[in-house]
Amino acid sequence: MTAELMIYALIAAALIFWLRSILGTRSDDDPYVSVAKLELNNEGKIITIGFPEGEGSDDRLMAIEQLYEEEKGNMAIESPQARDGLIEIASVDTRFNIQTFLQATQDAFVYVVESFAEGDRETLADLLSPQVYEAFDKAISVREEAGETMQAEIQSIQKSSVVETRLEERRVFITVRFLAEEMTHVTDIDGNIIHGHPDKITQMRDVWTFFRDLKSSDPRWVVVETREDETDDNITIPNTH
Repeated sequence: MTAELMIYALIAAALIFWLRSILGTRSDDDPYVSVAKLELNNEGKIITIGFPEGEGSDDRLMAIEQLYEEEKGNMAIESPQARDGLIEIASVDTRFNIQTFLQATQDAFVYVVESFAEGDRETLADLLSPQVYEAFDKAISVREEAGETMQAEIQSIQKSSVVETRLEERRVFITVRFLAEEMTHVTDIDGNIIHGHPDKITQMRDVWTFFRDLKSSDPRWVVVETREDETDDNITIPNTH
C-alpha cells in the first residue's frame, strides 16, 4: 500500500469512528446504524459516505441477549423485562442496535450535563423534548438572574444500563440509568463557591428516558425525562420527572 493510500485508509477509519458517535444530527441518514459504509474509487479516495439498511435481525437480537447475560464494557441490561422490551423494539425497528444506542446515549448524557452548565441552550434544544427543555431553560435563567456560574465536567461514565422500555404504536421509550463521575461547582456573583468543589470528583446517578417516534422521518432520539436515581440525591441538572 502506498503512503497516499495509507493516509486515505486512516482518514476512512477516523470517519467511521466519528460517524458512529453522531447524535442529534438532522439528516436523512439514521445515526443509530453501527457501521458506516464508505465507497472508494480506484485511487482509494472516498466518493460517498452512507449507512447500510441495518444488520441482520438475528445479529441484533443476539446482541441484546448477550448484553443481558453479560455486561459489555460499561453497558448493561438490568432485567428480563428490559431485555424482552428491547427485543420487541429491535423487531419493529430494523435499524436499532443496542450497543450503538447506549453509546449514543452516553454521548448525549455528557453533552446535556455540560451544555446545561455552560448555558448552551442551542445544544439542549436539539437533544431535549420541548417539555424537558423548558425546565432546563428555566433553571438556566434562574442561575443567570442570580449572577451564578456553573461548571461541570463528566470525567467518566462508569455504567449505563437499560432499566425499562415501552413501545406504544411505534413510539419508543427507553429508560437508561447512568452512573458517572463528575467535577462540578457553582459560584455566586462574587466568585465564591456556593456548591460543589472544582477539584473533587463526585458520583452522579441519574435515570433518563429517551424517546423516538418510528413513524417520523426524524431519526433522532430525544430526552423526555430526567430524574435522580432513587438511591442518590443528585442536583446537577433539573429533575423533570
